[in-house]
Amino acid sequence: MSNDPDFESKLVDVVGLRLDPSERAVVFCFDEKTGCQALDRSEPSLPLKPGRAGTITHDYKRNGTVDPFAALGTATGKVLHALRKRHGATDVLACFKLIDTSVPAGLDVRVVLDDLSADKPSEVTNSLARLKQTRWHLHLTPTSSSRLKLVERSFRELTEQRLQRGVFTSLDKLLEALTGWTDNWNVDPKPFVGHKTVEEITAKAQRGRTALARHNFATDH
Repeated sequence: MSNDPDFESKLVDVVGLRLDPSERAVVFCFDEKTGCQALDRSEPSLPLKPGRAGTITHDYKRNGTVDPFAALGTATGKVLHALRKRHGATDVLACFKLIDTSVPAGLDVRVVLDDLSADKPSEVTNSLARLKQTRWHLHLTPTSSSRLKLVERSFRELTEQRLQRGVFTSLDKLLEALTGWTDNWNVDPKPFVGHKTVEEITAKAQRGRTALARHNFATDH
């Protein structure tokens, strides 16, 4: 449930862009998956077979982390990705430059993202100000509304298909897996399509607020 005071205006902006995209613009949904770990299980996992479920140990060894960034082309489903050691201002800016170079001249760049990515200090803030004066347009999602970002579906596919049961004996193995998954996805990308209108989402949010208001969550201690 979002407490964003600008929830409805941001919702109208993001959903309107999805349902009625600009003809002279390329639309991306951008986000980061922070702290992706290269985990090596203490014992080899066993596959599913008749009479026995697949196994995976609960304990593991950490072999490093990386922060994957992704920009999902909402019309094509193609993913631009970057693997960074951190998720600071310079890392976000490097990803925005990657997006900018991928879009042909003469087309606007519209990016759906959250406040956390857009509000990075100093260099990114200044660079965004310059970009927005030209062909860049940012569309901020309301807080606590990650489901409005279609790139989250891409991260879900990555997690379920490659990371969830993955074994990575080194950070390089994880980087190879992340790059390989994205390359394979882009061979035959499929866009994620959202159908909910602003009215439907607003009504559901209101039902949720009404249900929460009926309950008293105070404890006795």
